[in-house]
Amino acid sequence: MKSVTKTQIVVIAGCIVLIVLLLFANTTIPKKEEVKTSEHPGPNGTGMLTMVESAKALLTVSQKKEMDKLEEATKTSADKKKAFENIINLWDSLRQPTVAAYYMELAAKASPNEKNWSEAGNRYYASTRFAKEADKPLLYSKAMECFEKTLELNPKNIEAKINLGACYVEGSPEPMKGIGMLREVEKTDSNNVNLQLNFAFFSEKSGQWDRAIKRFEKVLVIQPDFVEAYLHLADAYQQKGDKAKAIQTLEMYLSKTDDVTVKTEVQEYINKLKRE
Repeated sequence: MKSVTKTQIVVIAGCIVLIVLLLFANTTIPKKEEVKTSEHPGPNGTGMLTMVESAKALLTVSQKKEMDKLEEATKTSADKKKAFENIINLWDSLRQPTVAAYYMELAAKASPNEKNWSEAGNRYYASTRFAKEADKPLLYSKAMECFEKTLELNPKNIEAKINLGACYVEGSPEPMKGIGMLREVEKTDSNNVNLQLNFAFFSEKSGQWDRAIKRFEKVLVIQPDFVEAYLHLADAYQQKGDKAKAIQTLEMYLSKTDDVTVKTEVQEYINKLKRE
């Protein structure tokens, strides 16, 4: 049985947040200042450099001093990985995932191994979930570069194959190439949760609700404790017009989650559906 790893949860977290927001109209996300870029990646990654410099311009004086110190350490420290991790952690704390992904790519270049390239790809891919439309082509392109590097080092890395395929589907002019890659994985690893989630999300986006329901149900068979899938499943039933099934699925979610705040929101939504 395949389980969803922490990294995979980060990649799909954006989709889960969007579904929750669709279900609960009174739920909002605080706005934060975004780093703007409309550049596509140049031969030397000029788009990302512009994004990084824009982010640095928003730093406070003390943050800028700390960042300068950490960047200097990447040049002098014997432990390059740790030096870059410190920078990445700081950008994570500042909620700048795209910039953190850029430094993870630099870490992978400094220590070019499968794990580092995979993490860089995952970070770029995850950042597309929250990025503006103008930024996404750049981020998808960078994610694909990193996943390709990962597969050069280990052609059998299934998660990198899945995420590369997903990037082709979501962020390239060759979506069918991505679908083909995912189909190839399915032939040998049909119980991969990440794979089934991607197929389910693609079905959601294209309004193929019967297929989405089938995929999310399979996710729950493979990994019953992945309770967030119930939210997606409930939304698919509602979009299909089956309110009774949507309510039943949300009630199943309530029985399996311990998050008091979310449980309150879900129960209120169930009550609303029952009144309609």
